[in-house]
Amino acid sequence: MMHNLTSLLVLLSMFAWAPAHAGFLDKLFGATSSDTTPSSSLSQVTPVYDAVSPATVVATNVSDYRLGAGDKLGITVFNEKELSMELRLSDAGSFLYPFLGEVVAKNKTIGDLQALLTQRLKDGYLVDPKVYVSILEYRPFFVNGEVGKPGGYPYQPGLTIRKAISLAGGLTPRASLNKIYVVHEADPTGTPRLTTLNAILLPGDTITIDQSFF
Repeated sequence: MMHNLTSLLVLLSMFAWAPAHAGFLDKLFGATSSDTTPSSSLSQVTPVYDAVSPATVVATNVSDYRLGAGDKLGITVFNEKELSMELRLSDAGSFLYPFLGEVVAKNKTIGDLQALLTQRLKDGYLVDPKVYVSILEYRPFFVNGEVGKPGGYPYQPGLTIRKAISLAGGLTPRASLNKIYVVHEADPTGTPRLTTLNAILLPGDTITIDQSFF
């Protein structure tokens, strides 16, 4: 009787020990949780064709657009005709403005620039300036290689590579859909990166479509 009771206690202790050491049992018998469940880290991996610097903001609408060299702006200051004008940003992304001298607009949104001009005009020039900034013409992007009309075209927020190629006259019969490269204006290395037709274009980008030899 005592022997049977001892055997029962040993058996129960084994069941209590098993859940806490399931990993050990899995290894012992050759089973792991990954045999039936995909790894979460692997499921999150996706191919990267066009790596963009984290500092680069992809403009999907006018309010997100970052100003740069070549952009043409309209500045309106209500009831101040001499302060209202059209201008194009210099290669340094700046412009000369009455009273204020050189104003740097590079990498600012139109909202940022409005706030800057308003604050600086308040500082000893106007009591309550009402400033409005608009983009009259975006700086161009460029399309080279196997397209109907290579060259520069005005950028628009949200523009895709596919639409940009269409603006440049479409692909030629020799164009390769697998060899489309983009050089980002904001990339200091100027590295051509493999991209896709649905990728979002950035202002000042240069697209190159290679030939297909097959």
